[in-house]
Amino acid sequence: MTTLPALSVLDLVPVRSDQSSGDAVRATISLARTADDLDYERFWMAEHHNMPAVASTNPPVLIAMVAGATSRIRVGSGGVMLPNHAPLVVAEQFALLEAAHPGRIDLGIGRAPGTDGVTSWALRHGAGGVSEDNVTHFPEYVDNVIAMMDAEGVGVRVQGRTHVLNATPHATSVPTIWLLGSSDYSARLAAQKGLPYVFAHHFSGSGTAEALELYRSTFRPSPELAEPRTFLTVNASVAESAEEAYRLALPQLLTMLALRSGRPLAAQVLVEEAEKRELGADEQSLVDAMAQRWVIGDPAGAREDLLTLAATYGVDEVMVNPVAGAHVGTEPGSAPAREETLRLLVS
Repeated sequence: MTTLPALSVLDLVPVRSDQSSGDAVRATISLARTADDLDYERFWMAEHHNMPAVASTNPPVLIAMVAGATSRIRVGSGGVMLPNHAPLVVAEQFALLEAAHPGRIDLGIGRAPGTDGVTSWALRHGAGGVSEDNVTHFPEYVDNVIAMMDAEGVGVRVQGRTHVLNATPHATSVPTIWLLGSSDYSARLAAQKGLPYVFAHHFSGSGTAEALELYRSTFRPSPELAEPRTFLTVNASVAESAEEAYRLALPQLLTMLALRSGRPLAAQVLVEEAEKRELGADEQSLVDAMAQRWVIGDPAGAREDLLTLAATYGVDEVMVNPVAGAHVGTEPGSAPAREETLRLLVS
């Protein structure tokens, strides 16, 4: 049998209609332990705000919980949306996480706000939110985070004097820093700075080949990285039959349908609730188009899809976002179909 690429996990801490935020977090911790036991490479959590179906508002807090509940797997952010935060705060958070779990922490950095404009404004205590200035200075902020986490610290000039700034005292290692994106901007910046890069294929679904080619063809070696290093993300729902896998994917497909069509968002519905939803022709067409880009199927079919993805885009790692939903009666603090997706992919 052809060897699968290395597999990792992306998690948004989805919140179902039968769950509280606490239930969703408990399900994520259980999912991470499953990934750890199955030898997945890494477990990343995204940053999203003010969304009724997503509880991953604070990656550093979640990373601390997941890293403490697992023993081997790398844990990180997919990603921290840097324009939302002061670079020093991010550097301090991840320097401490690396100190507590050396060699296991990834800092994935993104440029998008991950939320609506009002929430972006509130993230900076009403001081302007994600402004054009924040986005314009994104490359500088990336440099600041990297410099502040260095064991030697960084010199900062304030009122004519240079002050040494350290994210944490006596650091012995630093997290691996990745740039994330769904357009060519971060691909170009990662190549310029000699950083590893991840394309959000699970979200965009288009432009993947162009972004990865741009990254590889313009890559400049750095002290941290001699050659381009990249992988991509994909949504996945795997079950014993392709029919059941699609049923389990339907709640997330409906959530994405609402997001793409600008409709009010709600907690993720259960499978039986999703099946009662009648779709118009245009809605069904959009759902079908999204499903075509996802990995939805039985174990053999899903593994073949992953192999095709890896070969098509020339990557040796794929990060799976397990989107399988839950049936009525599922224990709220669990996500058995998401865990089963991970198991079936490597069985």
